[in-house]
Amino acid sequence: MSRARQGAQAPVDTAAADRYVYERQAQSEGFRAVVGVDEVGRGTLAGPVVAAAVRLPAGGISLPLDDSKALRPRQREALAAALLRTPGVVAAIGAVSAARIDEINILRATVEAMQQALDCLGGLADYALVDGLPLRGLPVPAAFIVHGDARSASIAAASIVAKVYRDALMVRLAAAYPGYGFERHKGYATGEHRAALARLGPCSLHRRSFAPVAQVLDRRQRQPELPLGA
Repeated sequence: MSRARQGAQAPVDTAAADRYVYERQAQSEGFRAVVGVDEVGRGTLAGPVVAAAVRLPAGGISLPLDDSKALRPRQREALAAALLRTPGVVAAIGAVSAARIDEINILRATVEAMQQALDCLGGLADYALVDGLPLRGLPVPAAFIVHGDARSASIAAASIVAKVYRDALMVRLAAAYPGYGFERHKGYATGEHRAALARLGPCSLHRRSFAPVAQVLDRRQRQPELPLGA
């Protein structure tokens, strides 16, 4: 891991069983507030993109942290609750709406969500371990780790917190936007969601800049109106 440099690419020679190697490397370079950052909802057709920033105690924790995608919903929910009860764990959330995604594009919205989460931590974060490829614009120095949610405990914790938060949000929003099935697919492009989108048209949660939604809008705009009495 290179010295504090925005956009640094993390090395890939870590042992798979050691989920704290990146945290220790950052600490050995003088950083004392290392946080994991991950996002969820980047590829959905509806709802916000959500990022979490999570700082674990310096000595690590005993919870079986893993990539949120490798866990069942109840496992994720239990781990998220246990994480937030653990002394020394600090977490923050950033969320960017569908309308904002349409305005600035999903890549910039992802960075904005991460910025929000890191800004919420303030002085409790001086270095970020971020899942994925390099991004510009984060408020602290960062290393970017491909498949980091399976390789760093801090990023795994962030992936769990972000996923549980967003899933619960989409379940709540489903009550305000009935018929789309958000409580089940959480905005992802499932067959059920695409069918509901074609039947009902987009709602305010949908990302109109995403091709499947834009195509439905285009078809609806081009559909000829039947004459009165037809």
